[in-house]
Amino acid sequence: MLLDTASLYFRAYFGVPESMKAPDGTPVNAVRGLLDFISRLVADHRPDQLVACWDDDWRPQFRVDAIPSYKAHRVAEEVEGDAPDTEEVPDTLSPQVPVIEEVLAAFGIARVGSPGFEADDVIGTFATQSLLPVDIVTGDRDLFQLVDDKRGVRVLYPVKGVGVVDVMDEAAVLAKYAVPASSYADFATLRGDASDGLPGVKGIGEKTAAQLIAEFGDLAGVRAAAEDPASSLTPARRRNIVAAADYLDVAPGVVQVVRDVPVPPGLDLALPRAPRDPAAVDALAARWGLNTSVQRLVAVLAGGS
Repeated sequence: MLLDTASLYFRAYFGVPESMKAPDGTPVNAVRGLLDFISRLVADHRPDQLVACWDDDWRPQFRVDAIPSYKAHRVAEEVEGDAPDTEEVPDTLSPQVPVIEEVLAAFGIARVGSPGFEADDVIGTFATQSLLPVDIVTGDRDLFQLVDDKRGVRVLYPVKGVGVVDVMDEAAVLAKYAVPASSYADFATLRGDASDGLPGVKGIGEKTAAQLIAEFGDLAGVRAAAEDPASSLTPARRRNIVAAADYLDVAPGVVQVVRDVPVPPGLDLALPRAPRDPAAVDALAARWGLNTSVQRLVAVLAGGS
């Protein structure tokens, strides 16, 4: 099981009331929510291995170099002392992220990132290399491109918390978007994604992108049709695709998940059956008021519900 960790702790932050606070009054709603999510996922799916995949770089330079607008609207206004391109994160969420790191480490849950890459790319690498079936837990539709029935790779897309999920296998992706999972990246390139700062092709939304992929096979086929006067494309659609040539030259390298990022060798990815450092878990639970969530996760890891 591969967790898109930031996707989940953002979901927890906005889904759990800020009234969940540590003894010193610090909000810990994202921490508690993420721990409860992990407990529910483990109880429901019982993975042999669990990886909290991490954004070592939430806005990688290679993607920005290709499309400068990539996630540009999420960059926080620069404050002295901030690193360049700091992600805009709610003031009461930022302090919770280091706590999440500490708690995961104390439990012995693998947390893996790769310098210069997003969690999506770490997920893509593990999903591609795994010898086991893979469940990816994410609210990011871009990861539908990794779905592969032959390799047992599917996405658990949260609908309500993580207790209710859409299980996205190849049939589900095809039913929802009218494109095969293997073509999802091409489909997303044509459609664009305002939430990631990707403009897409003018006049091409979700339905039209799916129709074009169905008719011409893939992005290369669509572009070839735009250059072919005898193709069935309307003049307006042909003009828009040709006009988007500069975008279409580089967008696939932004949209496509990297599947071979460097990750540390010899990682222990096994789901722990008990906390690696029980004293540290107890100390963190006491300091941050996490007792209920911690006890629940300890019980689930030991085989409870």
